Amino acid sequence: MAITVHCDIASADASLYSGPVKMVVATGSMGELGIMAGHAPLLSDLKPGPVRLVTQNGEEEVYYLSGGYLEVQPNGISILADTAVRANDIDEAAASEALKTAEQAIANQSSEIEYSKAAAMLAEATAQLLTVQTLRKKLGG
Repeated sequence: MAITVHCDIASADASLYSGPVKMVVATGSMGELGIMAGHAPLLSDLKPGPVRLVTQNGEEEVYYLSGGYLEVQPNGISILADTAVRANDIDEAAASEALKTAEQAIANQSSEIEYSKAAAMLAEATAQLLTVQTLRKKLGG
């Protein structure tokens, strides 16, 4: 039996995952993190993008986070995000359209506030598309 650690992923709306995992891979502000059982306690903010879980039976699950926090304690891993969704549930066409809209808004900026909003939209759409690409790589297609 593989060594596992309990992991919880929760958003402001719901709990998306709760169970044993072999490994969690996420992107923190200082780079990519790989967390396994026995990892030292850690608190890190997370960049928008994919989070990968390798479950107890070796399967990989991919989630999109709009950013958030990762906490590692001896008894488990907690991931908290404003927005979190399973990668399978991301609407790729909508994310592509949001990317185009954000790029147009940046090109046609008329104020600092509009630019900041457009830049945030661009970052979120890009992270969602990256999550879809991560899922495709996992599925081999």
